[in-house]
Amino acid sequence: MTDIHVIAIDPDRLAAMRATGSDEHGNPFTAFPAVGWEPLRCCLRSAAEDESIALISYAAFTEPSPWREVGPVFVHAKECEGYPKTSVFPESYQRGRRLLRTYASDLTLDYDHIRMTADDEDVEAAVRELLAVPEVGEVHVRAAEAQCFAFAVRLADPLA
Repeated sequence: MTDIHVIAIDPDRLAAMRATGSDEHGNPFTAFPAVGWEPLRCCLRSAAEDESIALISYAAFTEPSPWREVGPVFVHAKECEGYPKTSVFPESYQRGRRLLRTYASDLTLDYDHIRMTADDEDVEAAVRELLAVPEVGEVHVRAAEAQCFAFAVRLADPLA
């Protein structure tokens, strides 16, 4: 089985946002207590009730591009451990309806392979199938309903 590389929100980018008190789009970084269902994009798990979280605007891509979309995501308001197991698909995303948006290796949108997973489908297996397609360089896993960015997945660099 080919190794993968799971990419949550870049901890350095998030640290810079926390330091300035606003996201990269000028919105104040306002902490509030979690209800307990919010999907955290910094550590790729659901928030626990009363954890201090924030809703920020986030763009997965940093370079100017027509595919650079900005959307709302939940993160911890203060530094957390992030997602350290980058070779492991996040447990909380293993099953369920997800939009899998595919990009070529130059990060242009790959329209031909975008897909939606079913409620009981193995999301990791679907992502791996997409990454086996030569035209697909990266897959963005997104919420099915709101289509908010969750995380990206690439094939692991064998030299890393």
